[in-house]
Amino acid sequence: MSDHQSFEYSVLIRESHLDSFGHVNNAVYVQLYEEARWDFITKNGFGLDVISKTQMGPVILDLKVRFKRELKNRETITIISKTLDLVSPKILTVEQVMVKADGKIASEAQFTVGFFDLKERKLINASPDWLKAVGISK
Repeated sequence: MSDHQSFEYSVLIRESHLDSFGHVNNAVYVQLYEEARWDFITKNGFGLDVISKTQMGPVILDLKVRFKRELKNRETITIISKTLDLVSPKILTVEQVMVKADGKIASEAQFTVGFFDLKERKLINASPDWLKAVGISK
């Protein structure tokens, strides 16, 4: 990970996260990663209220997820999120890692995120407020 700010989000794995095999379903991993992203951007001043007001916000353009260890019911995990780099003025890369209580990595993910104008329906240059929210200080 780069020297940009990182963010931590803890979550307890619950019964609703499980599939018929008794572990977390693959789609739920992506949902938990999204919860962690919303948590840190909201805490950094760019939550849903700001997105609704400005009509600008993040969209996922690409994702890659690796599943390394299963997550089971009632485990507490920490999701560590960090912006790796600004690919262009409109696009950045975010890395997220799910860490089990024993320190082992359960999953790793990389997301390509664009900054989107909801009125014009196109990618636009990321605002300074958005960059701050994702841990990039200019």
